[in-house]
Amino acid sequence: MAGLTTHVLDLTHGQPADNIKIDLYFLESKEWRLVKTAVTNKDGRLEHPLLSDDDVKIGTFELVYHIGDYFQSKNIEIPSPAFLDQVPVRFGIANPESHYHVPLLISPWGYQIYRGS
Repeated sequence: MAGLTTHVLDLTHGQPADNIKIDLYFLESKEWRLVKTAVTNKDGRLEHPLLSDDDVKIGTFELVYHIGDYFQSKNIEIPSPAFLDQVPVRFGIANPESHYHVPLLISPWGYQIYRGS
């Protein structure tokens, strides 16, 4: 099954990160075009894939995770401006027939991203 999915895990609290806004962009003719905006559910996942089988195409994409708002909602003492407010992740899709899963592990002070399965 082809497509693009993501999920977010909160390493500070050891739980899925809910209610995180995620923007998906596609690089088209040297301009970033917003494709979709979604919000994580209580499992840190999206209700639907960011891209389904028919929507996946070869090219450069960027996910922007709005984690600053999430950590402020958890009443963590964070300086202003926050060290991390938005996490941009730029990646390429070379095979539109593959499934791309992009998990993000977060804390107010760092993050890790990888291609999952």
